[in-house]
Amino acid sequence: MIDHELAREQDYVTTLYARLDALAREAEQQLIAVRRLDVGGNHQARSERDNFARLYEDRIGQLREVDDRLAFGRLETAPDEVTGEPVFRYIGRVGLRDENQHPLLLDWRVPQASAFYQATAATPLGARSRRHLLSRGRTIIRIEDDVLDASLLQEGGEHLHQGEGALLAALTAQRTGKMTDIVSTIQAEQDAIIRAPLPGVLVVQGGPGTGKTAVALHRAAYLLYTHRDRLRDSGVLIVGPSRSFLQYIEAVLPSLGETGVVLASVGQLFSGVEATREDIPAVAELKGQTFMADVVARAVRSRQRVPAQPHTLTVNGDRLTLHPQLIANAIARAQSGGKPHNEARVTFAKSALGALAREWLAQLVRQGRSMDDTDLPMLREDLRLADDVRVALNTAWLPLTPQKLVQDLFARPQWLAELTPTWSDEQRALLRRSRDADFTIADVPLLDEAAELLGEYNVVDQAAKRAATEQRQRDIENAESAIENMQVKGLVNATALADSFAELGDHATTAERAGRDRTWTYGHVVVDEAQELSPMQWRLLLRRGPRRSFTIVGDIAQAASAAASTSWKQALTPVLQGSLEEGRWRLEELTVNYRTPSQIAQLAERVALANGLHITPSRTVRASEWPVETVTDLSDAVRRDRLLEREGTLAIIVVEEQIAAVEVDLTAEFGTLLGRGALGLTREIALLTPQDVKGLEFDAVIIVDPMAVIAASERGVGALYVAMTRATQRLYIVTDGPVPRGFVS
Repeated sequence: MIDHELAREQDYVTTLYARLDALAREAEQQLIAVRRLDVGGNHQARSERDNFARLYEDRIGQLREVDDRLAFGRLETAPDEVTGEPVFRYIGRVGLRDENQHPLLLDWRVPQASAFYQATAATPLGARSRRHLLSRGRTIIRIEDDVLDASLLQEGGEHLHQGEGALLAALTAQRTGKMTDIVSTIQAEQDAIIRAPLPGVLVVQGGPGTGKTAVALHRAAYLLYTHRDRLRDSGVLIVGPSRSFLQYIEAVLPSLGETGVVLASVGQLFSGVEATREDIPAVAELKGQTFMADVVARAVRSRQRVPAQPHTLTVNGDRLTLHPQLIANAIARAQSGGKPHNEARVTFAKSALGALAREWLAQLVRQGRSMDDTDLPMLREDLRLADDVRVALNTAWLPLTPQKLVQDLFARPQWLAELTPTWSDEQRALLRRSRDADFTIADVPLLDEAAELLGEYNVVDQAAKRAATEQRQRDIENAESAIENMQVKGLVNATALADSFAELGDHATTAERAGRDRTWTYGHVVVDEAQELSPMQWRLLLRRGPRRSFTIVGDIAQAASAAASTSWKQALTPVLQGSLEEGRWRLEELTVNYRTPSQIAQLAERVALANGLHITPSRTVRASEWPVETVTDLSDAVRRDRLLEREGTLAIIVVEEQIAAVEVDLTAEFGTLLGRGALGLTREIALLTPQDVKGLEFDAVIIVDPMAVIAASERGVGALYVAMTRATQRLYIVTDGPVPRGFVS
């Protein structure tokens, strides 16, 4: 009977793949036809053709991405009232219909598929049984049935098969160095969070191994599907703790058929800068406080200066006196407009040049020149080109880039002292560094703050942006007409198509355009490991998501950075601007630890509690066959684990101060099997710091010198707690010295 059911499911899944292949061939044929279109020399028509070509290319790519495990589930509902035959609904990564538009496969995100994740025997939601289809490639290799209606068993239930369970099989599977989706094994508490309404701030709290990251990514895919009209043009931003983490999760959303997402770490959120270096804790904590926004604002304002004394200028042989009051009046007029510094400088320069031209004209008339107001434009142009005038105006109001402002702020002690009169000398000394130092992760919010206050450095570029926006609006009507002509209504919207009409139009995707535009605002923002963010980093994210539509994921107990919050209320204060009592955010908790074996979870929690760390208790669902081991030799631990499981992933976690020496020692023995940082995720052995491993998981973990891990972090044992809970099977502790409290029960 099992073989019969496997064959039956294989036959149906084969029809699904046949339909998938047919749709891919259809898209390929449409792509060929579009590329062959003869549009002559019409620039707009060529751009329109190219955009439709990209549309079909994206469709082909999407169909290929969902090929693996296309269908993973089946719901059996009440028999058909007419035929009496069972009714089956198949659940998969995308929705498929036959040529007559009859549904063959339900997208996992549609409401009709929710019972696959939420139904129980007590609340079956109309389902009689739930079947998991486990596959390898396009072949069904196993089926697992959950009986939701006991009458099925009374009726015989020969077609049902209950085995070890799809969830347990997924949990014990070997890791590959890349996160895989959990779309086929989403649990009821996870599904409720994934399908939560879009508006507002949703906080997902959960301990290690509870699937927070997976839930966040599947929620992003769900929102993009359910709210496509709202999110298609604005996109979704997913912010992770490190580049290693982003590399680890990058394949999940494409496997779910979604590509309209920007993945970034906080260090990548300022266009043109990719910061990877951490400040020491005291510096990071100082830079992360909201009073730094006031410091940056004062720094910008201080670049608008009235000279203390009159200044003599030479223009075309004439000597003019530039009075402080003239500059003061021009500055006041520019500031009254409320524009950013660089844009307001245009008003300042025009005002100052106009006033100075009138004074020069009056001086020339007093000297007996035959001149009047019609000569003012010529005089203004002469003033604008004069070196003395240019120097004087730049001294009073210099255009600035955010990079230069922040570099100067830290490299000029006297200027910083003027801007921070209430600070101690010790605080100022923490920020002092050379002008050519690399930007750190904590600098990125300061750069963004400066950019907000400064505006575009090149005003010509700003004008070009405005013109492009106006042209794009004019193109939308033409785009709507083109969609009707090409008969692709529903596949692309007019706004997206209009972006590519101009000859030099932007052919990038929404995600690509958003990723390089600092001023882009997203329809929804997902923040993972959110407990690590400083108040200044939250200010930056609020500019990216001004609608305050956020999914915030984390575990306060795992906070390790110096500027991190100690409670969600504290963390959300800058997000909600003091309106916490108004119900503008909601908290959901994940309570089941799916990843960490019980023996590892129990030890990690015991160590955390023994050292005063408040943690979120969770229930583990399984144990592994290997006890936690304490060893004295790192190389020996690596060799032993490789003998146990050559195909699994192994992470060696060591503090930054020791990582270089450990890398040299291990490379001599293990060579190219070893990789450091993000590179390690592509190798059999990954060498990582405690900060690198946030959000990651491995078959085996080796922690080198746990006392050093505690000492190296501002949050102490919190960093060790994170490191200990990365393992899905085996954990080794390498030390020949003391161990933290709680290691010995």
